[in-house]
Amino acid sequence: MAAVVAVAVAVKADAENVAKRHCSKGKRPGLSRSLFLLYLYLENKVNMKKLLIVAAMAAVCVVSCKSKSVEEKLAELNKWNEALIEEYTTGIMKFEGNQEAAEEYADSLIDLFKDYNLKALKGNLDNAVGVAALKNLYGTVEQDEFEEYVNKITAPVHGQDSIFLNGLKEALKAQKSTAEGQMFTDFEVDGVKFSDFIGKGKYVLVDFWASWCGPCRREMPNLRAVYNDFHGDKFDMLSVAVWDKPEDTAKAAEEENITWNQIVNAQKIPTDIYGIEGIPHIILFGPDGTILKRNLRGEDIREAVKEALGK
Repeated sequence: MAAVVAVAVAVKADAENVAKRHCSKGKRPGLSRSLFLLYLYLENKVNMKKLLIVAAMAAVCVVSCKSKSVEEKLAELNKWNEALIEEYTTGIMKFEGNQEAAEEYADSLIDLFKDYNLKALKGNLDNAVGVAALKNLYGTVEQDEFEEYVNKITAPVHGQDSIFLNGLKEALKAQKSTAEGQMFTDFEVDGVKFSDFIGKGKYVLVDFWASWCGPCRREMPNLRAVYNDFHGDKFDMLSVAVWDKPEDTAKAAEEENITWNQIVNAQKIPTDIYGIEGIPHIILFGPDGTILKRNLRGEDIREAVKEALGK
């Protein structure tokens, strides 16, 4: 299942612009608008107290009204998503700069989101509402827990739902085989092998990125600083361009002053192998090719490298 699709879920112009800045193209198909807004919330640290109340009120019948048909419950679920978007588009800028308060509400939003969807999923494993709730939960619960729910779904699926579930199972399998502690899996792009750089006696930090990805570009200053501070006999870096045009990669690499090794035009080859759902995805490999850390961001990049090098 291709990991790169446009997730056109924001119906307002400002939401669409934010989506572009937050790499919506890196998200897997089938993600609900509610989960999309959760990603935006976590990225932007906006306060959504009112949204919590609206969402909670709209969600009740999907979970508890057993007399409703599947179609009615699904309609309620969609209404809930619409309520989230409406509230988001009108309230996103109200608490700009108030990070402390926003972070307090972040935990509440995540808890509400997960609790609601888990209840909807558990009560509708045999129908389309359960499949929709499963999509909502994707990326919000631990991998083992999520895989358990995937295997419990008994609803007949067709079309896009079938593609989603089959792709999901493949992605979970890939993530398990390339989890922390596992040996790296090799791949080749235009005659260049991943093993040309990995497992050669150095710690290697690998950045899977794309030129169009805002968060990828914003991570570059951290990566440059880590490279400049630690590059040497024991440590190196590699950028792997995925889901991108080679000419766009070359232009962005020059703009970002990428002086370390690169693999270009990898498209979805490595993201399928490593079960990567969104970018940037940064992995630290050990000298023998063991996967030490996955999905590093921000200051965690430097800390992981320092720990590995004993500094």
